[in-house]
Amino acid sequence: MIRSSLNPLLRSRLAVQSTRPVTPLRLGRATFATSAPCKLMEMTGFTEEQITVRDAISHICSKFPNTYWQERDQQEKDPKEFHAALAKDGWLGIALPESLGGAGLGISEATMMMQTITQSGAGMAGAQAIHANVYATQPLAKFGTPEQLETIIPNIINGTWRTCFGVTEPNTGLETLKLKTLATRTSDGYSVSGQKIWITCAQVASKMILLARTTPLEEVKKSTEGLSIFCIDLDRDHPGLDLAKIKKMGGRAVDANEVFFENYPIPQNTLIGQENDGFKIILHGMNAERCLLAGEALGLGYAALEKASQYAKDRVVFGRPIGQNQGVSHPLADAYMKLEAAKHATYHAARLYDTNDGSVPFHAIGVACNSAKYLAAEAAFTACERAVLAHGGMGYAMEYDVERYLRECFVPRIAPVSREMILNYVSEKVLGLPRSY
Repeated sequence: MIRSSLNPLLRSRLAVQSTRPVTPLRLGRATFATSAPCKLMEMTGFTEEQITVRDAISHICSKFPNTYWQERDQQEKDPKEFHAALAKDGWLGIALPESLGGAGLGISEATMMMQTITQSGAGMAGAQAIHANVYATQPLAKFGTPEQLETIIPNIINGTWRTCFGVTEPNTGLETLKLKTLATRTSDGYSVSGQKIWITCAQVASKMILLARTTPLEEVKKSTEGLSIFCIDLDRDHPGLDLAKIKKMGGRAVDANEVFFENYPIPQNTLIGQENDGFKIILHGMNAERCLLAGEALGLGYAALEKASQYAKDRVVFGRPIGQNQGVSHPLADAYMKLEAAKHATYHAARLYDTNDGSVPFHAIGVACNSAKYLAAEAAFTACERAVLAHGGMGYAMEYDVERYLRECFVPRIAPVSREMILNYVSEKVLGLPRSY
């Protein structure tokens, strides 16, 4: 049954399961269900908490059919109603402590939540609408001051404030230790100058978890020193802050931005933890994010495969369903096996991450989480590509959704770390090969 440690609100929310039949909506030649069937993935071995999370999130997602996500994608319109629905039921705090108003669950359950969202038809856009609110708050919850915890966390959980994560810069990319955005001390806080890029939801966020340099790179003894992490307000009316929206291939419902700081003032109380300890603090959330991205990729892949399988049953050519042809069925079967293998890697990694008793070496968790993200992203790409090809010409049509999934499946392949950097990491940490970068 549901863990008795859950707070009363979430215990009641988790218990809610939809018993109403799915109502199909018709548009043109396609049939859209208000809820993805979610039947392809084998559920053996999951905990009751994970299954209950899946059922409850599926119930919420059923209120947002594929037509909702098609419209938001085409109009580049923020899915604020979806964010509000998850916040209303307390899901943005799934992996935050009960003492802060969260559910007290682990990354294993949060990964299941994110997978269920993408698999419902929401895709990466649905996941990205809440992604930072789930994982970027982890360092804040662990290292924040009592004042920060009491004022910021509850407002993120209840949806009053949305959050974005400010790390990546245009000239450093994966070289996090060489970030240039500088937070200079002032009499009452800091003045921030620099540039961030690919900041998701900055147009709608109230808060940013910002990683900035508080000691110039040339003055630090070790490359891991000199960075600090802040939770700042985004005052768009201040002349020292400017946002530029990036037009992008997929996930168009959520904005991506360049963010420019020029002598932007932030108070002293925005600092999380100790000054110059930012890199150590941010490491706390990186492995968690790998797991969440892996889950999101899996959901996208299963969603595409479900669409392709149904189409292959219904589409009749030369007097027989195309799924009867091995040229169609075998690529889909192969994609399914790749997704199932990646699924096991993903939830194994999440389980290791949630093991906080010190029995699992940190590097082993890192290898597992990075491997899961890599495998899930590749499996999702395979499933999405083959889903489009199985649909033939209609795979190119918006109303069949698989073209949207294919556009979005590049996100987990690229972010938050590239495939090549994961291969570098495994080469060095597991195989003992010389570092190549």
